[in-house]
Amino acid sequence: MNLTATELRLDSTFMNELEASFRGELVTPGDPTYDEHRKIWNGAISRTPALIARCAGVADVLAAVRFARKTEMTVAVRSGGHSFPGQSVCDEGMVIDLGLMKGVRVDPQARTARAQAGVLLGELDRETQAFGLAIPAGIVTHTGLAGLTLGGGIGWLMRKYGLTIDQLLSVDVVTADGEFVRASEDENADLFWGVRGGGGNFGIVTEFEFRLNPLGPTAFAGAVFWPMEESPKVLRFYREWIAEVPDELTTIVVHRKAPPLSVVPPELHGKPVVVVACCYAGPVEDGEKVLRPIRKFGTPVLDVCAPKPFVNHQAMFDPSFPRGWWYYFRSCDVAELTDGVIDTTVDHALRMKSPLTAFPIFHLGGAIGRVGEDETAFSGRGAGHTINVNATTSTSEGFDEEREWSRSLWSALKPYHQSVYVNFLMEEGEERVREAYGAQKYDRLKALKRKYDPDNFFRLNQNIPPD
Repeated sequence: MNLTATELRLDSTFMNELEASFRGELVTPGDPTYDEHRKIWNGAISRTPALIARCAGVADVLAAVRFARKTEMTVAVRSGGHSFPGQSVCDEGMVIDLGLMKGVRVDPQARTARAQAGVLLGELDRETQAFGLAIPAGIVTHTGLAGLTLGGGIGWLMRKYGLTIDQLLSVDVVTADGEFVRASEDENADLFWGVRGGGGNFGIVTEFEFRLNPLGPTAFAGAVFWPMEESPKVLRFYREWIAEVPDELTTIVVHRKAPPLSVVPPELHGKPVVVVACCYAGPVEDGEKVLRPIRKFGTPVLDVCAPKPFVNHQAMFDPSFPRGWWYYFRSCDVAELTDGVIDTTVDHALRMKSPLTAFPIFHLGGAIGRVGEDETAFSGRGAGHTINVNATTSTSEGFDEEREWSRSLWSALKPYHQSVYVNFLMEEGEERVREAYGAQKYDRLKALKRKYDPDNFFRLNQNIPPD
């Protein structure tokens, strides 16, 4: 049976065995740092694990998995703690925390990088951008690299270079049996296929090897703002414009109330706006030309597009997603921004109450769709856009109302749903996980789960049960 926190403290035999082989930090209830380490990014979720094993290296991960097997403890695995539904923490079980594993090694000649599982996106960018190289990965710098990668990895460079998983060369994995294996196209190829989109279902990835791509360190990037009431016209123009833009350009449309940032004039603070955020993964002068039509459309109230360090642009959305706020998400992929999608989106965007809610519409395509649908576990390469309907408040006040707003917009868009990006799922049940992969690919993933984790030891994730 699962051990409670009290029982765990009393079971000195198991604890002494773990402590003897553990180089990191073992945190239990009552320890001074317990509350700090049990908290995750989403403040709407509060859980109390019996043990937090802060691993310093692969040997610690092996020891933690073997300990959990012996004690039959429920296990949550944490990299950056950005799991939307809070699957990186649990009640009464054990958190295997990889946050201390921060190693990054860049080989600029081979254009490869090895990164441990505790690395955050901003930490990775800092190392790779020193050589004018990058891995397409995310839009918030304090996101954990591991969770983002295992689900697919969309971000600012995806239309030029593909998803984060499309850069993977190999992974090191600790399996449910507490064994260490390596997976690549040439070694345990079935596992390598599964971890590229299948999440944490098959083991704990402790290190990633990536292919690097030329970028920066300066990129032409930024955002253009219009009053939200102009959104129907902006989105219709945007729809026609993106049909012709090169793959070097990735854009994200955001509806929100203008944040009180230094780059935003005070008279705009709190005003409803529609924003087209952009990043051009090519020469700065080409980026200026490509972005000129959208920057000149209508009457923008703010334009902050300019040449800038890519690492600065990558951090642009960080102030909108700080640790500890209350977050709720619903998401879907759509084929295109039809008039129905646009009108539904704008109608609901105008009803947002919270000044912190900001929901992105990602433009997909480009290099994402040039990888075969069956080459990785990730599904949805043919989608046109991912819509992530975020509801955000700073505390519990107003959260229920904003969450219902998120659900209502998602439901209103249901006639246009294609698939869903697995990293944007909440706890929505097995059918939604199946939708994320499609029936045929889901069955293949279940077979892989039976091979590598037949007992469903790793089940606190977007779970693919083996039975």
